[in-house]
Amino acid sequence: MTRFQKLAIATASTTVLLFGVGGLVRATESGLGCTSWPKCGPDRWLPYPTAKSWIEYSHRFVAFVLVVLIAWTAIEAWRRHKEHRTILRLSVAAVPLVLMQAVLGGIVVQTDLDPAWVTVHFAFAMALVAVVVANAAETLYTLGRGRRRERPPPGGGFVALTGVTALVTFGALVVGTYVRATGSGLAFRDWPLMDGRLVPALGGAATWMFAHRVLAAAAALLVLFVFIRAWTRPRNRALSTLSLVALALIAAQVLVGAANVWSRLQPAAVTAHVALSAAIWATLVALWIAARHETQRKGHAHQEVDARKNGKRSSLRETTAAYFQLTKPRIIVLLLITTVPAMMLAERGLPSLALILATVGGGAVAAGSANAINCYLDRDVDEVMRRTRRRPLPAHRIAPENALAFGYVLGVAAFLFLSIVVNVLAASLALAAIAFYVFVYTLWLKRTSVQNIVIGGAAGAVPALVGWAAVTGTVGVPAWILFAIVFVWTPPHFWALAMRYRDDYAAAGIPMLPVVRGPEETRKQILLYSLVLFATSLLLVPLGNMGPIYAAAALVLGGWFVWRALRLWLGASGADSMRLFRFSIVYLGLLFAAVAVDAASPFAALA
Repeated sequence: MTRFQKLAIATASTTVLLFGVGGLVRATESGLGCTSWPKCGPDRWLPYPTAKSWIEYSHRFVAFVLVVLIAWTAIEAWRRHKEHRTILRLSVAAVPLVLMQAVLGGIVVQTDLDPAWVTVHFAFAMALVAVVVANAAETLYTLGRGRRRERPPPGGGFVALTGVTALVTFGALVVGTYVRATGSGLAFRDWPLMDGRLVPALGGAATWMFAHRVLAAAAALLVLFVFIRAWTRPRNRALSTLSLVALALIAAQVLVGAANVWSRLQPAAVTAHVALSAAIWATLVALWIAARHETQRKGHAHQEVDARKNGKRSSLRETTAAYFQLTKPRIIVLLLITTVPAMMLAERGLPSLALILATVGGGAVAAGSANAINCYLDRDVDEVMRRTRRRPLPAHRIAPENALAFGYVLGVAAFLFLSIVVNVLAASLALAAIAFYVFVYTLWLKRTSVQNIVIGGAAGAVPALVGWAAVTGTVGVPAWILFAIVFVWTPPHFWALAMRYRDDYAAAGIPMLPVVRGPEETRKQILLYSLVLFATSLLLVPLGNMGPIYAAAALVLGGWFVWRALRLWLGASGADSMRLFRFSIVYLGLLFAAVAVDAASPFAALA
């Protein structure tokens, strides 16, 4: 690393540090610890012997150090790096920005922390952070070009995506500063809701706080979207690392934002909130610069496919059908089989038709979101396997980035719809299922662990919890038993299919149980899980107060499932595994139908 690179990094780090100290000033209400500017008082340069005066003075001292570093960087860029036009321009641009920042700091003091001037001061500070961080990133790329390894470039539109994410984040930070400056940080005291609602009554401080939370939520969603894009194979290490840092900082910021409300704006929480804001902004600026360089290195943004087939653009009907197929509608139907019976059991009868339609509709969109994102992340695997190579992405009927955006929008729409029309708990459970399926199963377990489908099956079991929560606003013991039934049912169901496509999974490098431990061990595990499934289904009788209809169905269907699993264990033919797979679908449908019938029967009144 060259001396100039170290200088640029030191300047960027000091700028972010300045914000941390500024947050401390704001949190401790030390903005007037020094009553004049540039002196601390009318007759003194040194701080008064008070904590607030020293805190404010430390902010000014770090600002002075930053001015020196920025001036030094500009001089060095002019002397040694005139040929690198971007570095020279950024280095020089930081000088008027930091001077303007100092002037604005004086105005803020002279106007007794007027909210408008505080916000302008913060906005210019963010501009300064952007310039010095961009300069540091430029020096790392431009001056270290000869030592960089070959990395796969980002997909199409990634630069624009990171730019939009940074701009939305900037908006959230500026509005948040105005909220804090006006003393409206506790306009709502029931985080994450706002007076018990997602959309509160607006007016005055409530409007600004609502705008801040909306922008913050949009920024968090965009950062998550960037993270998923960056971690798609083939993976660019620089972009994936920066996106991971940004996501971790956003997650921390969400928790700290909650802590601000819960602690009633304690100084530690407020300081952390401001410091994390600067760190997030700096990371996103660095990510945008990195994306530009990684794209330019190949001369253009890498496009994996376009939505063409045999040289002709697909018709609207074909494109619509392809997007519909991304949601895996047959799997959605299977998942929703568990939702309505859970609602009927919670109601001990038939809930309102409007509630059923809203819950099923929102749940279907949520499941479609998870499946579409799964198709995006697994498109390389799907192209290898015979069973999946005709899906829209391996067949090149949809551009991958469009598929991801489609799934992402579905997830956001499902959460908002369920939150507003059903309740927040049902929406949160559906969102948790999407996150678990995408991050825990698809991105982590599927390609790394033989227990992938065992643990990952939890995502498919959540609709039972959603249905119960939609009716009661809580999650009771019977709902957890329904969840456990689907959770235990998933491994034997899927392993029976995996036995049939064992060679495909082996070719794709997916460590499914038949690939890692062989067919014999898989048949044994299927039998063991079928026994556990049988026992789990019977738990619903005493703990869920089920009547004879369900009890009889659980005994007959469970016994039949065990008998078929035993037959597979003894028979060992590929046909037997597919018979068990098909029967497992029938089993789940009939068992949950028995739950619905039993809940609506006259016996339900006796439970």
